[in-house]
This record gives sequence, structure tokens and C-alpha cells, in this order.
Amino acid sequence: MTRRKIQLVGGGTYSVSLPKGWAESQGVEPGDEVSLHAHLDGVLVVETDAAADDQSGGGRVDLPVDGADPTHAGRLLRAAYAAGVDRATIEAEDGFSVETRREIERTARGLTGTTVADGTDSEITAATPLDPSEVSIRQSVRHLSFVALSTHRDATAAVLDGGSHDAVVDRGDQARRLHALVDRHFRRSLSRLDEVDALGLTRPELFDLWTTSRELERVARRATELAETARRLDDCVDERVGADLRECARDARDVVEAAVDVVVDERGIASARGALVARDDLREATGALDRRLFESDGADPRLTAAVDAVGRTADHGAAIAEAGLRAAVRRADTAADDGSRVGDGVGVTAGDDD
Repeated sequence: MTRRKIQLVGGGTYSVSLPKGWAESQGVEPGDEVSLHAHLDGVLVVETDAAADDQSGGGRVDLPVDGADPTHAGRLLRAAYAAGVDRATIEAEDGFSVETRREIERTARGLTGTTVADGTDSEITAATPLDPSEVSIRQSVRHLSFVALSTHRDATAAVLDGGSHDAVVDRGDQARRLHALVDRHFRRSLSRLDEVDALGLTRPELFDLWTTSRELERVARRATELAETARRLDDCVDERVGADLRECARDARDVVEAAVDVVVDERGIASARGALVARDDLREATGALDRRLFESDGADPRLTAAVDAVGRTADHGAAIAEAGLRAAVRRADTAADDGSRVGDGVGVTAGDDD
């Protein structure tokens, strides 16, 4: 890092000199023009025309594939979406098999905002004309939270009440789709100077929301694991064990929901602490239930997988709460939203949480 003194020139214009070494490495000469980007987080970025061209050129990409390998073709399209590419053309010199063409179309349908724009025997182009200024990352995370938690609720019912696990799989796909959208814009923000401002967020805010989205997608995975356990169970779950597992699953979802509120609604330190304490209590309960299953002669050992999935659900909630805690500290928000104050690092409640 180098430091420069601000100079006042002309009719009130502020001026600062550019480091000579940087200018030479970027090919900047006297008389050249550069772009200045003022960001919401107070950062002012200097960008050369060459760097701007590099960014704009990242919107299109050609991807050669083996037309007989549908798995790789779908994987490439998902990678292009995550990388922030606006238009990906998949090329197969010898043409596409029917399975590969179907896989590309199926993958495109599973990516928000992506359509198969055109195609020939040897080329298929998928376009994602998403305008980041029309995307609400915060609202997308809220929606993902609703999907993940409702999926988890249905999966718990599948284990304990014999409900269908097929709907859980479908909603798990929806959760992955929502996270892929958040992940795409987060990764675009790493290389595009205008992405974060178009989203109306600062970089730390976007990172916290991306972290929340990632953990929520994992909560949906735990729901899928619960549904898989339901499919493998031979008998009904013991009534007492079922009641305890149901309560643990409900408490795990409460941890996740409270943690999401900390990040999305920018709650304070006390709210984050409450979610973390609740996770610790839940982990003690799942540990006791797991030991009881191990010591019981009549319990189905496959239920331990369900208990583990519930415990890990709470862990994902704790990871979200920790992101919210860091954000609260970053905002110097030591007076939490519920009126608490901070003494020796522990929130002391002075009012209701709401």
C-alpha cells in the first residue's frame, strides 16, 4: 500500500498522484483516461480501459465438450453460471448425443434466469441476462430460509409420521437453485467493480448473506438426509424417541431461523448470542438421544443418522449466527436491538428481544 496527500487545484478540484510503478505496469501514460468507481462502502477504485475491457469480455465464453458426455456438459454449464458468465456456448465438434442435449436443457432450466437461447447440431448457447440491479440478494436469502426450513419440517414428518420423501427431494432442488443465484452474484462481485453497487450492498454485507445462503443450502441437504432415513426405516419410530427427535428437530430449525434474522435483519449481539446458546443446548439434547438409541435394544440404529442430521442442522444455524455476530461487531452494534448492553463480552438483556 502507498499513501498520497490530497491536493487542492484549480477551482476546488481535489487531486492525487498515481504511483509511477503502478501506472507503468498498467500501461498508463500522461493524457490517458481512467475510470473512477465510488462504491457504497466508501472505496474509490481507479480502473484502466484495459481492465474494463477484460471485465466486459467475461460475459461470453465458448466451452468445447465431448458431445457424448452429458455429465461433463451439465457440469460446465453450472460452472459458467457460478462464474458469472452471461452467455455460454457449448461446442461439440462431432455433435451432441440426445442425452447430452437433454442434460444441457435440464441444467439450464435449473438455473435461475438461464435459457437455451439458440442451438445447432454442434453448438448450444445458454444465456443468463440477469440484471443485478433487479436482484434482491436479501430477499433471495429470506426465500431460501423459508424453503430450507419447510423442507426440513417435511423431512422430519417423513421420518416420524410416514410422510412422502419425494417432495423433500424436489424442494431440495429449489434450495440449490436459490443458493446458486446468490453464489453467482457473490462470485461476480469478486471480479466486477460494478456488481456490488448494482446489488445495493457493501462487500461485507454481501459476504455475510452469501455465507447465510451457503449454510441454508446445507440445511436443505440435512433435510434430504432425514428423508433418506425415512425411506430406509422398516418400522414406526418408538413414541418416546419420536417425541424427543421431533422436539430436537423443531429446536434446530428455531436456531436456524433466529440466526438468519441476525444476518438478514441486522439484529444485534444479544440475538446472535441467543442463537449460539440455543445450538449448544440442542447439541446436548441430541447427544443424550444418540446415547439412548445406542443403549436401547429395540431402537432402529438407522435413527442415529436422523439424530446426526438434526444436530448438524443446528450447527449450520450456528455458523450463520457467527456471521451475524461478526457483522454486529463490525457495525459497532454493541447496544443490541433488544436494548442489551455489552460488558465483558456477554450481552446483558435490558428488554424484550423484539
